[in-house]
Amino acid sequence: MDRYITVALGKGRLAKQAMELFERSGIPCEEMKDKNTRKLIFTNEDKRIRFFLSKGPDVPTYVEYGAADIGIVGRDTILEENRNLYEVLDLGFGKCRMCVCGPESARSVLDGHSLIRVATKYPRIAKDYFYNKKHQTVEIIKLNGSIELAPIVGLSEVIVDIVETGSTLKENGLVVLEEVAPLSARVVVNQVSMRMEHERITAIIENLKQNMPAGD
Repeated sequence: MDRYITVALGKGRLAKQAMELFERSGIPCEEMKDKNTRKLIFTNEDKRIRFFLSKGPDVPTYVEYGAADIGIVGRDTILEENRNLYEVLDLGFGKCRMCVCGPESARSVLDGHSLIRVATKYPRIAKDYFYNKKHQTVEIIKLNGSIELAPIVGLSEVIVDIVETGSTLKENGLVVLEEVAPLSARVVVNQVSMRMEHERITAIIENLKQNMPAGD
C-alpha cells in the first residue's frame, strides 16, 4: 500500500484557497470543512493524502525536514525562511508585492550610499535586497507589529513590507519607493520526497496546475 503523501498548509485565507484548488483537482478533504473539529490531521483515504494546518513560517520547516512532503505557503515566507526545498509551482493566488516603502522624502536616501535604518518583519529579505542587490549598507530593525509606524515616529527612514492594495500606506502618508519581489502562493516539495515519490508528487502538482483558475 502506498504511504500517505503529507501536505502542510499555511493557515488562513491561503489554506482555504488551496483546499478549494485540491477539491477542483479531485482531492477533496471533507474533514477540513468541519469548523468545530479539533483534529490536527485531515485525511483523504482514497488518495492516501493527508493535510495539516500550521503557521505560515513553519511550513517550509516541516517540508525541509520531511514531516511534510508538500507545502503551500506565500513566497515571502519561502524567501525569509530560506530552507532547502524545491519551489515547483506558482499557484497565482494571494498576489501582492514585497516593497521598500516610506515617505516620498525618503526616496533620496535610497541611493546606495546613505547609511539608513530599515524596519521590517522580514530581516533576511531586507538584508538580501539592500546588501546584495542595491549594495547599500543599512541597519535592519526587526519589528513584529505595525511596520508603517516606524518611519512616522522616526525609528527608521524606510520599511520593507508586503503591499497588497497600498491603502494603509496612503492613509499614513507613505508610498511605495521600490519593489523588492512579486509574491503569491507557491507549492514547495521536500527534496528527498521528490526523488522517492516522484511519480505521485508530480501527478499531484500537474493536477493542481490543470485546475488553477483561468488567468493564474
